[in-house]
Amino acid sequence: MSSTIQVTFDARDPRSLSIFWKEVLGYVHPAPPGVELAPGADPLAAWDEFLEAHQVPVELRNSSSALEDPDGAGPRIFFQQVPEDKVAKNRVHLDVRTASDLRDQERMEALEAEGARLIGLGADRLARHDPEPPLSIGFLVLADPEGNEFCLD
Repeated sequence: MSSTIQVTFDARDPRSLSIFWKEVLGYVHPAPPGVELAPGADPLAAWDEFLEAHQVPVELRNSSSALEDPDGAGPRIFFQQVPEDKVAKNRVHLDVRTASDLRDQERMEALEAEGARLIGLGADRLARHDPEPPLSIGFLVLADPEGNEFCLD
């Protein structure tokens, strides 16, 4: 039997970073334990109510956040608050596969369009790597709002 994984991000602001990655990946915030969300209900508002009802101190309410793949295929993403800022390049990064079936100019145009959308959400553009056959079909390097590098592939 194979193992499953959870990807964990250290973050200054877990809630905000989870909102960014929700938009990048098309994931969803899960409901709090034991809470059934009505269709269209805001899971983050449900979490606010849950934490208030359980008397979690205000200073701890942004200590973590999570995302799940609505299709159940991808890994769970967890965001945990840490006191220190990111100071060096990631040793692990995500490749966000948005143009896997495209090649050449069509691929790079699709990556640029998605990159522009993510920059509008708070990402920074770091680099563009044009196709270099036969080893690379091209990709963009971006950073999320807390400086974590990832590739649009």
